[in-house]
Amino acid sequence: MTRNNLPRRQFSASASRSEAITSNPKLGKLWRREYFSANGSLEFSKAQWKSPVLAHEVSTPKGAAVWENAATETTPPPIPQSQPLPAAPNDASEPPHRRRKRLKAEANGEAPLPLDASSRLSTLSSTMPAASLRRLLTTCLSLSKPRLSFLIVLTAATAYSIYPVPALLLPTTTASPSLSALTLVFLTSGTALCCASANALNMLLEPKYDAQMSRTRNRPLVRGLIGKKGALVFASVAGVLGVGSLWFGVNPTVAFLGGLNIVLYAGVYTPMKRISVLNTWVGALVGGIPPLMGWAAAAGQSATGSGEWQELLFSEGSIGGWLLAGLLFAWQFPHFNSLSWPIREEYKNAGYRMLVWTNGRMNGRVALRYAILCFPICVGLWWFQITDQGFLVTSSAINAWMVREAWRFWRKEGHKGSARGLFWASVWHLPVVMVLAMLHKKGLWEGVWKRVNGESEEDMWMEEEVIQVPEAKGRPLHVVRALTPAGS
Repeated sequence: MTRNNLPRRQFSASASRSEAITSNPKLGKLWRREYFSANGSLEFSKAQWKSPVLAHEVSTPKGAAVWENAATETTPPPIPQSQPLPAAPNDASEPPHRRRKRLKAEANGEAPLPLDASSRLSTLSSTMPAASLRRLLTTCLSLSKPRLSFLIVLTAATAYSIYPVPALLLPTTTASPSLSALTLVFLTSGTALCCASANALNMLLEPKYDAQMSRTRNRPLVRGLIGKKGALVFASVAGVLGVGSLWFGVNPTVAFLGGLNIVLYAGVYTPMKRISVLNTWVGALVGGIPPLMGWAAAAGQSATGSGEWQELLFSEGSIGGWLLAGLLFAWQFPHFNSLSWPIREEYKNAGYRMLVWTNGRMNGRVALRYAILCFPICVGLWWFQITDQGFLVTSSAINAWMVREAWRFWRKEGHKGSARGLFWASVWHLPVVMVLAMLHKKGLWEGVWKRVNGESEEDMWMEEEVIQVPEAKGRPLHVVRALTPAGS
C-alpha cells in the first residue's frame, strides 16, 4: 500500500476550524499567530475557541462587537502616536518575539511590579456611571495615592504616639495619662489631606509622561476620568483643608511643615525628576518631614516656653523626631531604587533622570548603604530613651532582612529576582518598624506590669522623694517631702 493510498483521518474540530477560517480570513491570521506564539498566548483567540465554533456563527460580527465593547470599558482611551505604550501582557497585538522576551524576563524575576492603588482605582472608577458621585469619589481617591498616603500618615501617628509623656501630663496632674486624642485626629486627617493635595498636583504636572510608563499610564488624568481643572480644584481644596486642620487643630509649626511638604513634592521634586538624579534625595527629604510633624504635634502640648518652632523642633527633647525623620529618609532609597529597576528603560524613554539607568551599579550601592543606616537609627531610638531594649532585637531582625535583600540587589545588579525581593522587603519594613516602635515605647510595658500586679495609678506614676534644704541666712536645716515621677 502506497503512502498516497493511506486512509486519511477525519477530525471534526479541524473541519469546523477550516470552515470558520474560510469565512473569516482575519480569524485565520489570528489562529496562525497563536500557533507560532506557543499555542495559547493570545487571550482573544482563547476566548474564540472556548466554545465550538460554527461557520455561520463566525461570519456574524456579534462576537467582535461584544469584544470591542468590553475592551473600551476596561482599557484607557487611545493615546496619540507620539506617546507609544508598551505592549500589555497577553495582548492580541503582542508580536511573538516580544512575548518571548517578556516571558524570559518574568522567569528571571524582572517583570514589572504590580500596578499601584491609583491605577486599580482608576479601573474601578471607569466601570461606574459617568455622572455618579461614586465615580467622582473613587477618582479623587485615586488622585490621592491612598497607599502612599497611608504610610505617610502612619509615620506621623507613630511619632506622635511614642513621644515621651512629660510629668506635666501625668494622671496626677491631668485627667488623661496620655496626649490628646483630638489632636491626633486633626494630625492624621490634616496630614492625609496634605498628602492627597501633593499627589494630585504631581499627577497634574506630568500626565504626558505618565502615559509613557506601564505603572502610571492607568492614572485618572491619563485615562481622562477627570479633567485638569477638576484635579486642580481637588488638590487646592485638599491642601487648604489639610493645612487649615493642622493650623487650628494642632499648631502653626505642624501646619507650616504640611504646607512645605506640598511645595517640595509638587514644586521641587516633580520637575527635578527630569533634571537631575538628585531628585531621589529631594523626595527622601519630603518623606522625612511627616515624622517631624507628629513629633512637633506632641511637643506642642507640653511646651514650657512660647511654643515656637525653635522649641518644638530644635530643643533637647526633639532628638526622637529627627531620628524618625532619618529613618524615613534612609528607607526610601532601598524602596525606590528597587521599585524603579524593572522599569528603568521606561524612565529613560520618558526622560526621567533616575540613578537606576544613569548609573546602575551606584543605584545598588546607594540602596545597600541606606539600608544599613537603618541599624544605627533604631539603636538611637533606644539610646535616647524613646523605646525599650526589646526594640533593639525586633527592629534588628527586620532591618537585617532588608539589608540582606539590598546586598543581593547590589551583587546581582537587580537580576534574578533581587529587585523584586528588595522591593517587597522595603514594603513590609516600614509599617512593621513603626508598629514595633509603638509596642516598645519606653515605659509602656512597665505600666502594664504594674497594673497587673494591682498597684494604684498614683503609685505607678509618682514616688515620694526627700529633699534636704541646707541652712541659708540663719534658717536651720529642714526636710521637704515631694512627689516626683516614678523612675525619674
